[in-house]
Amino acid sequence: MLSACGSLSEKADETKSWSASKLYAEAKDELNSGNYDKAIKYFEKLESRYPFGAYAQQAQMEVAYAYYRQNDQAQCLAAVERFIRLHPNHANVDYMYYLRGLVNFKDKKSMFDFISRQDPTERDPKAARDAFDAFKQLTDRFPNSKYAADATDRMRYLVQAMAQYEIHVANYYLQRGAFLAAVNRAQTVVRYYPGSPSAQEALRIQVVAYEAMGLKELRDDAERVYQLNYKGNSAASPRSKRAESAWWKFWN
Repeated sequence: MLSACGSLSEKADETKSWSASKLYAEAKDELNSGNYDKAIKYFEKLESRYPFGAYAQQAQMEVAYAYYRQNDQAQCLAAVERFIRLHPNHANVDYMYYLRGLVNFKDKKSMFDFISRQDPTERDPKAARDAFDAFKQLTDRFPNSKYAADATDRMRYLVQAMAQYEIHVANYYLQRGAFLAAVNRAQTVVRYYPGSPSAQEALRIQVVAYEAMGLKELRDDAERVYQLNYKGNSAASPRSKRAESAWWKFWN
């Protein structure tokens, strides 16, 4: 019976006699076919059996990518961090930084889904910030990487997305009469995202909120900054009837 069990066990592991190159090729085939669980299993066997050399390092990268395609953020990030820690000078480590940004960038889509009925104040833009930080690390450390241009484009998008998130929350507070909270969120945009299109809207929010709170000096200061930066805007004053109408129409 023991002999029979041993024989069955050997038959069950079809990869036992495979070379490193065959195991890698089979794992890649499974990965390209979308069989991510099986691909990960093969890559892990490859690393375990042949821990030294290029195949093992490549297998670690492929595992991270497989988890990414599987939408398993936690496992993907763990695999990425492990690779960066073990191989900080690897020729393709820039891809791991890029992948770390991608997995967080992908996760942020749900967080900035403004069509959702979820209360916008309940959404945490942490994934967007993590994605931005990962892409920034990539562009800072590897400015000549082939992934740097795409990372830069995604960073620009993320800046606007994070600024728009703050504007969305500021408007939420403004509508409910929480004017101080609205001002605080608007100031975040002006302070941290001054070059984004949302900065203009942030100044409008401050003017409207300060007006509502009767803080005329602060209102005038905010309006002065608005006029200085957006003088040629069609709604010349953030307190004009045209601007006010457009402002509140957003919510009605």
